[in-house]
Amino acid sequence: MTEPMSPGAEGIARRTFLARAGATGLTLASSGVFAACGSVKKSSGGGGSDTLRIGLVTPRTGQASGFGEVDPYILGMVRDAVKDGVTAGDNKKYTIQIISKDSQSSPERAAQVAKELINANSIDMMLASSTPEVVNPVSDACEAAGVPCMSTVLPWQAWYYGRGAKEGDKAAFKYTYHFSFGVETFAVGYFPSWKAGPKTNNVVGLLYPNDADGNALRGALPPLMRKAGFKVVDTGPYNDGLNDFSAQIAKLKKANAQIFNTFPLPPDFATFWKQAAQQGYKPIIPQIAKTGLFPSQVEALGDLGVGLIGTAFWTQTFPYSSSLLGKTSKELADGYEATGKQWTQMVGSTAALFDVGIAAIKAAPNPKDKAGLADAMGRLKVDTPLGHLDWTTGPVKNVVTTPLVNCQWLKGSGKYPLDLTVIDNAADKKVPVAAKMKAYPSF
Repeated sequence: MTEPMSPGAEGIARRTFLARAGATGLTLASSGVFAACGSVKKSSGGGGSDTLRIGLVTPRTGQASGFGEVDPYILGMVRDAVKDGVTAGDNKKYTIQIISKDSQSSPERAAQVAKELINANSIDMMLASSTPEVVNPVSDACEAAGVPCMSTVLPWQAWYYGRGAKEGDKAAFKYTYHFSFGVETFAVGYFPSWKAGPKTNNVVGLLYPNDADGNALRGALPPLMRKAGFKVVDTGPYNDGLNDFSAQIAKLKKANAQIFNTFPLPPDFATFWKQAAQQGYKPIIPQIAKTGLFPSQVEALGDLGVGLIGTAFWTQTFPYSSSLLGKTSKELADGYEATGKQWTQMVGSTAALFDVGIAAIKAAPNPKDKAGLADAMGRLKVDTPLGHLDWTTGPVKNVVTTPLVNCQWLKGSGKYPLDLTVIDNAADKKVPVAAKMKAYPSF
């Protein structure tokens, strides 16, 4: 289980997140999009009396397509697992139909396909994953229409407060639920490994973009860094797509920021990291997020990608299994690699999303009653590849948090060029540590 942050650390993240992020546009990912795509009717019924329809919205194409890459693999196993039907809480067996839609990495498209699934396909439940541009518009559409929705892979504060929940509101939404890491989880994933790793001057240089994620994290994470004893140097917000980072690199070099933290779009990081190498900035601990989640993103950097550090919400070494698929984390990863591609974190996460969705159906007294199905989500306790998820213990009624373990991209020991290797397990002691953090310039 995740080790809790101190009350003060969690409080900083929760109090600061909405106030600072709201001023900088965090809610742009969802506000206005729903209205722009037309109204969503209040849903009164799903599929036929013996059929339950589940909608799935993920980014399969566009700049966030890496998140949806594993969908065909997971969907194939899920459809096989439920082919004989699922017995719900009313002891009635239901046929399960899954309808998958591509958000195309666009919030407008995400809202549009959510509307189609609700109005045209008459779904009984929605599942959504990955980035505020997908999860928030879909969740908003489901809340408005009264359709139960479960989502993941987005900091929970960005999902909860970013959709309009107020500080102190412990149950802001009736139909939408979420499981994921949070701002405070990054702190648990980062700080212990920074302190136990190669010796540094404890100066952290920040490169956060002027977008929803960057502005929100800028308001919430640096205070936790300072409280933990780190000196923070922020190079300032930059616009996505910037092609010259010379000014930011100069600030990082002047501050001698031996720890570096960034949350950029993958193409922007590639541009920055190559320019940093050319201009002589090589931090000892390059801690990246949002980019570097998938092998292809790191491999594209060539030798500059070896040694980059990033947190993981799942790896093949997590000692947990999918309750729906009956497979361990290692078996899930091996199965995906049998398709010819290296495993990614989304294998475990997307499997977990269906673990939770099907568990909700099994727990609901009547899964055709949308309000009752949503209520069942709020009481779930489910075993997943990410660990045991318990909605009765979350920071708010609609949320359960998941851990982040710190990892480093090291040269591969098998058929792949790089391996994502666990270097710290402060967030979940059951996850085995495979290596010690190595200073970046040593590669």
